[in-house]
Amino acid sequence: MVRIGNFFFRYRNYLFPFFYAMLFVPSPVLTEYYPIVLYLGLAVTILGEAIRFTTIGLVYIVRGGRNRRIYAEGLVTDGIYAHCRNPMYVGNVLMLLGMGILSNSLLFMLIMVPFFLFIYQAIILAEEDFLRGKFGSGFDEYCSNTNRWTLKLTGLGETIRSFDFNTKRALYKEYNTTYIWCVGILSVIALNIYRIYGADILYQYKLIFILIFSFATVAYVITKIAKKSHW
Repeated sequence: MVRIGNFFFRYRNYLFPFFYAMLFVPSPVLTEYYPIVLYLGLAVTILGEAIRFTTIGLVYIVRGGRNRRIYAEGLVTDGIYAHCRNPMYVGNVLMLLGMGILSNSLLFMLIMVPFFLFIYQAIILAEEDFLRGKFGSGFDEYCSNTNRWTLKLTGLGETIRSFDFNTKRALYKEYNTTYIWCVGILSVIALNIYRIYGADILYQYKLIFILIFSFATVAYVITKIAKKSHW
């Protein structure tokens, strides 16, 4: 699994475009009553992004790899990392799961979500192999006190209050991801309204879609300019 994880880590930048595209592949639907998957999918997706945003705002971990290989400058064990070893990955999984629900795609939920979980599990095992080799008993002790996937809620509020939340860092690190997923959300919702209810119903909601897309785009551009200008 470690070798598989290293392989997927090396090519991880191609994973999200692939899974993103699979959201639009024709598939049997989960339900013909779309409001169920609409509200559930939105809730799960927003939860995933909230976990990512909170994690970055409290403590930013530099573990993006070097030369497409797993790399870590140090062993980060505070912030949200005191409650889960992989909160960013948990956020990613929840966002993809939420998008799968929103897409109302039986194919995506039965095949792509489990495949995504397999890939991430392999990557995590490869990262743990690297971290154990670099930090030894310190990493083993951290693993014994902190779950790999599940978020320990005990003391979470105290952890959040004990840190100065870096809103600027969270915005600058997450604005691109948030915008991409926002566009995806609008796209899969529009596609499902068209498939289930027809073009006339979709046309009735066009103003809402245009306003949300416009607001998201303006926010994206402003944040990008602010980041480049070092505001």
